[in-house]
Amino acid sequence: MTEYRIDDLAREARVSVRNVRVYQDRGLLPPPRKQGRTGWYNDSHLARLHLIGRMLDRGYTFATISELLTAAHYGLQVKDVLETDDPGSRWKKRRRAARLTIAELKRMFGAQTTEANIARGTELGVLVPAGDDYSVDNPRLIEAAQVLVDAGIPLEDVLEQTEAVRRDLSDVAARFVAVVADRYLAAEGEPLELDEAKVSAIARLVDQMRPLAHDAVQSLFEEAMEEQISRALERAARQLGETPGPASGTDTNRASETGQGQE
Repeated sequence: MTEYRIDDLAREARVSVRNVRVYQDRGLLPPPRKQGRTGWYNDSHLARLHLIGRMLDRGYTFATISELLTAAHYGLQVKDVLETDDPGSRWKKRRRAARLTIAELKRMFGAQTTEANIARGTELGVLVPAGDDYSVDNPRLIEAAQVLVDAGIPLEDVLEQTEAVRRDLSDVAARFVAVVADRYLAAEGEPLELDEAKVSAIARLVDQMRPLAHDAVQSLFEEAMEEQISRALERAARQLGETPGPASGTDTNRASETGQGQE
C-alpha cells in the first residue's frame, strides 16, 4: 500500500495541508502512522479525503460528516442518526471508555466479583487494569453481563460465553475480509503486483464493507435468535405438558384410597 507524507497526501487529494490537519483535528481523518517525527498516511486516508471532499461539495457540515463517518465506522445506518435527539449519543456511548473501581464491580456482580473472575475478564480484554481500578473499553459488555447475572446466570458462564462468541465473530469477520483479500491479494509467499488504482479500490471496498457486513450479520443473527428462542419455548411447553400437575396427582390418590375403603 502506498504511503504518503502529509504534503504528498494533500497534493494527491487536491487539498491544502492546512485542510488535512483541520480534518484530522476534527476527527474526520484518522491519525497517520508515526515513524520518528514523520507521519505516514496511506491510501485509506486518501480515499477518506476524497469522500470528505464529495460530502463538502454536497453541502454537508463538518458535524454531519463526523456523525455519518462515525456511524459507518460502528456499522450504524443513516436512520440511526436521524432517529435520536442526540445523533452522536448512541455510538459515543458505545466507544466511550469507562473506569470502574473494585467497589463498583462488587455492587454490580456481588459475591461473584472474585479474583478468578476479574482475572478472566482481564484476560479477555473486557477489563483493563488501570492502577487500582479497571478501564472498560466497551461498557455495553459490562451492562449485558450485569443483566445476565441479575437474571441468575453465573458470571463464570457469562465470561465463558464471551470468549466463545468473540472467537466465533472473529471467524465471521475473517470470512468477510477474505472476500476482498482472496480476490485482490496474492497467496502467502507470492509477490503482490498492484497498481495504485487497484490499491485505492481495495481501500474503498474495505471501507464500504464494514457497515454492509454489520447489516448482514445483524440480519442473520436476528433470524437465528428467533429460531433458537422458538425452539426453547417449544421445549418449555413440552416439558410443562409432560409434568403431571399436583392437583391431578392428588385427586388420583384420593380416588384410589376411596375405592379401597369401599371394598
